[in-house]
Order: sequence, then structure tokens, then C-alpha cells
Amino acid sequence: MSTFYILGVDQSTQGTKAVLFDERGKIIGRCDRPHRQIVNEKSWVSHDPEEIYRNVVAVCKAVVEKTGIDRKKIVCMGIDNQRETTVCWDKKTGRPVGNAIVWQCNRAKNLCDRIGADPSVTEAVYSKTGLNLSPYYPAAKMAWMIENFPDMEDKIKNHTLALGTVDSWLIYKLTHGASFKTDYSNASRTQLFHIRNLAWDEELCGIFHIPMDALPEVCDSDSVFGHTDLEGYLEAPIPVCGVLGDSHGALFGHHCLNEGDIKATYGTGSSVMLNTGFEPFFSKHGLSTSLAWKVKGKVSYVLEGNINYTGAVISWLKDELGLIQSASETSGLASEADEHDQTYIIPAFSGLGAPWWRHDTRALITGMSRTTGRKEIVKAGCECAAYQINDVIEAMRKDTGLNIPQMCVDGGPTRDQYLMQFQSDITEIDIKIPDAEELSVIGAAYLAGISSGLYDESRIYEAISYHIYRPRMNGNIRAEKVFGWNQAINMLLGSKEE
Repeated sequence: MSTFYILGVDQSTQGTKAVLFDERGKIIGRCDRPHRQIVNEKSWVSHDPEEIYRNVVAVCKAVVEKTGIDRKKIVCMGIDNQRETTVCWDKKTGRPVGNAIVWQCNRAKNLCDRIGADPSVTEAVYSKTGLNLSPYYPAAKMAWMIENFPDMEDKIKNHTLALGTVDSWLIYKLTHGASFKTDYSNASRTQLFHIRNLAWDEELCGIFHIPMDALPEVCDSDSVFGHTDLEGYLEAPIPVCGVLGDSHGALFGHHCLNEGDIKATYGTGSSVMLNTGFEPFFSKHGLSTSLAWKVKGKVSYVLEGNINYTGAVISWLKDELGLIQSASETSGLASEADEHDQTYIIPAFSGLGAPWWRHDTRALITGMSRTTGRKEIVKAGCECAAYQINDVIEAMRKDTGLNIPQMCVDGGPTRDQYLMQFQSDITEIDIKIPDAEELSVIGAAYLAGISSGLYDESRIYEAISYHIYRPRMNGNIRAEKVFGWNQAINMLLGSKEE
């Protein structure tokens, strides 16, 4: 087999990484670069799009130099990106009109309140997009940009305005303005895309006052989005032929390509994503519906639950309570804690995410006894991630009726052996942990390799191996623990349900 390399770019909230893959799909090198988190006195969160683009080019060059490979043997590129972060730029100049609005930023809250005053509007938004009206999504962010960024009327009138997610910005810049495109996974997260009709929706654009010609062309996730020479670094341009939102990239990276396949990404918060096949399920239990991707001309849909606080609870234990000095201590302390202790932590520091969606709540610690100590609180901090993910999985089971026998996982907290075993026990499914960390960019790069005919889909995933945790908790003990968690949730929500 002749040697070739595929370049993967992961543009995430905290930074950008470039990863090189060989002809077997193995990672041979990685380089990372952070970017500024621009937070003002109103707690608005922004990124500099130009800085992000410069970092993309820089890390791509750096990983080639680090590995010493022949750059002529790089044959294609895949990109995954932070999904709802929104960029506005001028097509004529190619420059941003202002900083990108990050997915975490809720500056468009009042705008959503204004739009959502008519219940028929909120129903139309949900029925077409599978997403509840929220400043979290790009539609409201774009509307805020149009109302607040300078000279927007002129740009709209002259048809030079460009609005998109980070993938479309990078593709535009990497191709020197030749391609203004996005993929189906990213488009489905904008709240402007009709997920059944598979097109930008005129009514939705009207609701948010978004000119449709300012939006990128939506392409299959495995199509050729354009060609790049990385600002002249490569002697010949290579195709960008795999683009996915980061959570969708992790789903593809885990080979969760069929109905019923599920993955959870543990980070600051968590994303639990279930492949529901070729038909969308509109959740009645607090989940969002999106497109997984469109590959080989066929779409797949997902149900997703986003949880605000999982790994961030461990940071809270360390930074605010001083109970640990490092996240690596949690597994040992939790294992040594009193297994009969009934302490629960519900980490609603900024409200509860899926499947509850209660932003009017605050965190709760309950069930402590006189013997509850440091180890027991650390144990509760670990376990609350598993309980929250279990709640999302139960909602998925109710919505779809699908059997979920196993779940692939990724992210830093998956190194916590206690948490992974507890997740398997409390959810009663096998938990599969890969030997690689970079699942989002693996998904984008593998998609690019498969799209270009360089990777054999039936063989390429052999490059990843998994360790499996299986349930071993007594069923009665599990039922008692879940009952206690549900009581704590009901206490927090003010419910009288048992």
C-alpha cells in the first residue's frame, strides 16, 4: 500500500487541533493551539474569527513539520467544528464584520423572548427544526448581528453579507472565497433549516429576518467543499471532502452509523447522541432532533440531549471546594467512599439541561448524613454525571422504543474508572471506551478518507480498539439509587411526584 496522509482539523470552543492520519487510519501526529475567550462585562462570549483561521493554518503547518512527513503526500482534509458558534463576514472583503458569537453566549435572549411571544411562532420553529426556540442556536445570534453590527443594511442591500457557522467561515477562507458552503449536520443546528424538506426555510428566515442569500449552500457531508493549499504551504491544492459538527464527528468516529447506535461525549458538559436512522423522531421528553449527516446521498437523524454540567462538577470540587487537587484523584476517592452513603449532587449551577430544561433552578446537595465526608461528596460529584446521562438515555428509550444495549463514550472524564463502571451499572448497558481521544476529528478525517475512496469503510475502524465496562450492580441496589436520584430531582423541581 502506498503511503498517503489525511489531514484532520478540529476547531473547538477552546482551541484548534490538526491531526495527521496515515493510510491505515492511525494518528501519527497532532498539534494544538488555543484561542482567546473574549468575555465582556455582560458575560457575552466571543471569538475572533481571523484568529481562529490563522490558528487552523498554523496547526496544519506545525503538525506536518512535527512529523516530518512529505507534504506532497497529504491527499485530502476533513473538518469538524464547534457547532452553534456564529460568524458574520463581508463576501466582498472576506473580513469579519464583528467577532463570532459563541454557542455559550445568550446575548440574543431578549430577541428570542420577543419572537417567542407568539406561541404559533415557537411551534413553527420546533416543528420544522426539531429545536426549541433559544438564543443557543445561530438563528437568534444572526438576528442579533443584523440588529447590532455596523452597516448591515448596506451589506444586505448589496448582497455581500455572509452568515454561517465556523465550518462555512473556514471553508470560505481556506478556498480564498471560492466556496461558501456548509454541511447538513451544521445546517440542522442553525434553527433556520427544515429538517424534513432538507433546505433553508423561507418562513423561518422571515421570522428571524435573515436574508436567505446570506446563508451558505448546504452540501452532503462527504462532498467536496472546495480545495485549499493552506495559504500556499502545499504545492498543490487538496480537497476538503468531509465536514461535520463536532458531536456528529464523534458519532461518525465511533462508527455509530446505524439506527440505535449511541455515543456520549464527556466534557465540561455532555452531549448524548442517538442515531435514529432515516426518519426523525420529534421528542416528547425534552430532547432535540437534528441531522446526523448526509452521506452517500442519504440522511440520518439523531436525538440529542445536552447536559450543562458533568466534567465541570469535578472542576468545582477542585477549584471551589478544594476537595481534590487533580481530576485524577476522583476515581480512587469515590471507590473508597461509603457505598451506602445516599448523598446526591444535582449540578444545576446554571439550570438543568436535557431532558428537564429548567433554567430557573439552582444546584442542590441532598441526602447527607453525619458520616458524609470528603470521599462521599467526591463520589456524588462523579455519580451525578452518570445519573444525568441515564436520564437522557431513558428519554431516548421512551421517544423511540429502541433497545440500547451499549454506548460508546469519549472525553477526558472517561479515564475515571469509577465513573465508567458506575455509568454502566446505573444505565444497565455496556460502556465502550476507545483507545484514542480525538473522536470528533477522527470522524471528520475518516469521512474524508472514505469520501475520496482512500479508506475502506469496512476496515478503517479497525484502527480503533475499545475497552468495555459491563453492568455488575445488583438490580435492587440500582433501583434504590435511581429512586433516590429521582426524589432529589423532584425536590429541586418542586414536584410532589414520587
